[in-house]
Amino acid sequence: MRDRIVVIGASAGGLEALRVIAAALPADFPAPIVLVMHMSPESPGILHEIINRVGPLRAIEVHRSERLKPGHIYVPPANVHVVIEPGRVRATRGPKENRFRPAIDPLFRTAAQVYGPAAIGVIVTGNLDDGTAGLWAIKKLGGTAVVQDPRDAMFPSMPQSAVRHVQVDHSVPLSEIAPLLMRLTAAPVHEHAIDIPEHMQVEIKIAREEDPLKAGLREVAEPSSIACPECHGVLMQLKEEGRIRFRCHTGHAYSAKSLLAEISEGIEDALWIAIRSLHEGSLLMRQMAAHGAAAHAEPPDALSERADALQRQADTLRAMVTDGVGLPTKT
Repeated sequence: MRDRIVVIGASAGGLEALRVIAAALPADFPAPIVLVMHMSPESPGILHEIINRVGPLRAIEVHRSERLKPGHIYVPPANVHVVIEPGRVRATRGPKENRFRPAIDPLFRTAAQVYGPAAIGVIVTGNLDDGTAGLWAIKKLGGTAVVQDPRDAMFPSMPQSAVRHVQVDHSVPLSEIAPLLMRLTAAPVHEHAIDIPEHMQVEIKIAREEDPLKAGLREVAEPSSIACPECHGVLMQLKEEGRIRFRCHTGHAYSAKSLLAEISEGIEDALWIAIRSLHEGSLLMRQMAAHGAAAHAEPPDALSERADALQRQADTLRAMVTDGVGLPTKT
């Protein structure tokens, strides 16, 4: 029987979800598990230690390349992707995807390519939609798609996106995921030949640190009118069964939802800078007015009026930011 692999993706609320899954798996679990949970670049890198404390499976942090063994859980450190290669899991410093490194999609796509029908992908709690494209790749290449029931998830956005865009095989509460994985890994793998779509091959090459242009990005995507928020290069647009995704020529990748979230943060940052500038202008006008008209071209009353006008503009912008008026949603 062909060896199986389990790949798990989590984001917000993921630590508790992963603890529940790891605690419920037996010591003789017959497949390797590779998981990604979104984390900040400054994360102390103790996820593998936490998992080691809650269950019988050994968790290993992947810094270079590790041989995949049944009954082991493999975890990337902060600011590192992990990708699957035949019999191994490897850490890479490839470009961010969906605003994160590590990201779920590179792991899932490479697992789909190497393991095909023997790959089992699991999406649990999290915001936005990282993992949807990767889970679609697993399903497209004959693997099994598992999603935490969104009604059971602490943060349902990631599971909801997966259910909406992928024909998932199982949508179950968190408490049922470990028993389900036991049943799935015990079942035989039904082998069948499947062609890997060209755009998926290109993105797998990028995940493995190949130059996007040499990997063929221009042949599978069209230029868009949007700049990459990360490096400001032109974003290329990919279409995948009704979904639109974006990737720049340096490799940064975004779903439409994650791109909107990044743009939203950029708008908010720009507004706070504008508020600061308006405040500074208002303070300067008041200071000039306080020193009297003799030293300045404008009389004190005119300077005070201009200071009041700047303050009103700052107040308007502040209301936009704090109330979210006119800003794209981030969730």
